[in-house]
Amino acid sequence: QVQLVESGGGLVQPGGSLRLSCAASGSIFNINDMGWYRQAPGKERELVAGITRAGSTNYADSVKGRFTISRDNSKNTMYLQMNNLKLEDTAVYYCNAKVKPTGWILYLDYWGQGTQVTVSS
Repeated sequence: QVQLVESGGGLVQPGGSLRLSCAASGSIFNINDMGWYRQAPGKERELVAGITRAGSTNYADSVKGRFTISRDNSKNTMYLQMNNLKLEDTAVYYCNAKVKPTGWILYLDYWGQGTQVTVSS
């Protein structure tokens, strides 16, 4: 089986920074696209940032210039550096990965359990 485990969430003041990590483990043959999503209370889950295996990135307009997504393919790990955090960034952050498990032909969609990010003064 494949697991995604997020870490790095917490409580931070407005203007502060956090770095999230997402580590994939298990019977992994290859990981294609990866991404960070977030869900605030009462709102739908939304894409924050995505990254291809080659390193191409895309961001939600609300985080452009403040967040940076990256990945280390050798470690099956993805990161989200979040700077100048705002109150509206408060949410549960989830990582997502398109993974081809060992012995499979297709890529499957995997999600982490989520990590809470709270921005508050």
